[in-house]
Amino acid sequence: MKMMDCVEVIVEKEKYAKDGVHKGMQGWICLEQRIPDFWLVNFPQYGEKYDIAEISIKEEDLKHISKMDAKVNEQIKAQFDK
Repeated sequence: MKMMDCVEVIVEKEKYAKDGVHKGMQGWICLEQRIPDFWLVNFPQYGEKYDIAEISIKEEDLKHISKMDAKVNEQIKAQFDK
């Protein structure tokens, strides 16, 4: 993986959930270097809304995707905001 790659979270973990990030959310790698085994990932919302989070995610908890869809993040976020 490298900076600007689109990724998806493939596991549900409490440490990500406390920042609002859940399994299935999509983001992009926003730092060129990674901390050993981790990438800094930005999880946006659609349009002019604030980002959900920008957090370090363990590389093994991510999968590379060809295209990111921020609407997916909003749908998942809505499930947890109830």
